[in-house]
Amino acid sequence: MFDLSQAAPRAARLTALGIGVALLATACGGTPTPSATTTPAKPAGINCPAPAKGADAPKIPAPGTVPASTTTTDTPLKIGTLLPTTGTLSYLGPPEIAGVNLAVKEINAAGGVLGKPIEVTHRDSGDTSTDIATQSVTSLLGQGVGAIIGAASSGVSKTVINQITGAGVVQFSPANTSVDFTAWDDKGLYWRTAPSDVLQGSVLGNYAASCGAQTMGMIVLNDPYGTGLGNKLKDTFEKSGGKIVAEQRYNTGDSQFNTQVDAIVAAKPDAVAVISFAEGKSIIPLLLGKGIKPEQLFLVDGNTVDYSKDFQAGTMRGAHGTIPGTSAGDTFKKSLLEVDPALKDFIYGGESWDAANLIALAAEAAKSTKGTDIAKQLQAVSKDGEKCYSFAACVTLLREGKDIDYDGQSGPVTFADSGDPSEATVGVYEYGEDNKITLVREEFGKL
Repeated sequence: MFDLSQAAPRAARLTALGIGVALLATACGGTPTPSATTTPAKPAGINCPAPAKGADAPKIPAPGTVPASTTTTDTPLKIGTLLPTTGTLSYLGPPEIAGVNLAVKEINAAGGVLGKPIEVTHRDSGDTSTDIATQSVTSLLGQGVGAIIGAASSGVSKTVINQITGAGVVQFSPANTSVDFTAWDDKGLYWRTAPSDVLQGSVLGNYAASCGAQTMGMIVLNDPYGTGLGNKLKDTFEKSGGKIVAEQRYNTGDSQFNTQVDAIVAAKPDAVAVISFAEGKSIIPLLLGKGIKPEQLFLVDGNTVDYSKDFQAGTMRGAHGTIPGTSAGDTFKKSLLEVDPALKDFIYGGESWDAANLIALAAEAAKSTKGTDIAKQLQAVSKDGEKCYSFAACVTLLREGKDIDYDGQSGPVTFADSGDPSEATVGVYEYGEDNKITLVREEFGKL
């Protein structure tokens, strides 16, 4: 069950979830954009709760002077990334890469790890329609990395997790949400800062019900991410008294979605959940063109993105979406933009920054840059110590002989034995006239 007793200290107005979580259950066609020059009528039955926004992520204190490490290494910490620059999740790559690069910049400015600057090598993950990820992992392992940050896609991670962990290297995903990884036989080497879809699916199902939806149609990507999230959403929505009146699936690489959309529209649901990646840019206009109102749309982290450059103004106004993790604060966004001025989305940037910081801190705690040694310290640096919020502040405490409890941009982290974060936040967002998202609510839970 979620432990709600810790919810109040996290933020002044966080919304508690009364849902159970079973840990062992264990993450384009050029369709014309519909016109949106007039305000559409609000669909009957959709009346979401008033916004209840949580507090910003903790501000990172000035670290002061970082003491030199008492232990040095001949082998610098080498981190690889396996993040998407091509494929259906390529829009996620820039903020994730920027998050890693920002962390590496700050870590090295603080003196690096064990007396040496850390090194980072970026490689593309592609998506499940290619074999790019396997080739990239082979290249990274050949360079002697101790940890690999990625993949973003749960489906891609499933193709390489055994290759990475079998080599004694940490795999640390900032975005995998498939429930399957919780019980994976990963030799203690797989970790993630994104909570599993047990949480996101529950939040989305409960939120749709709280908006008054009694029936729902679902369009779901047929891969581990889509089906896992879809099943949890369906289960939660039905337990809240709702009914799934239509469910349609599609496969990675599909570009035509008329059949799925027609089946959903024919069922006349109150709400429509779209569980997709970039295919949402094709699916959403089809739904809206067939009479579905934006207020009826409930999206997920794979497609809750900035559509200001894709759709006519007002197209998405009132649509809803969920993204695991806390909203990136303005100060952190500014720092990411200094690393990559072209960023327009910030999703999973904080989780990626946290991943790099945690790997570096675990290496310091282990006094080693080997993957197996780093993995043994990842849980320890995330809990039961003195709170700290940046590499410089945390490594200062470590070098003073103190235990640390790293909290970051993605939240408190606090790893369970499975490598999952044991407490997490899911943000609920709403689209405005500009087709950009605004945080309206944060749902906090402890697994």
